[in-house]
Amino acid sequence: MTRLSIPDMSCGHCRASIEGALAPLPGFEAIRFDQEARTAEVEGSTPEGMLLSALDSIGFPATVVR
Repeated sequence: MTRLSIPDMSCGHCRASIEGALAPLPGFEAIRFDQEARTAEVEGSTPEGMLLSALDSIGFPATVVR
């Protein structure tokens, strides 16, 4: 699991855009959002760099939460 901080995520449309960008990536299995904390937990084996790059490309810069 990879936990991401996504500060610009503010609504359901944002979540749909984020899931749409990550779902096609190799190794992606599922995503769970915490909108209040503006975080997401991504299940699967997708490399962190690939997740961050996909989010950046749609205007949602993110960081990995350790």
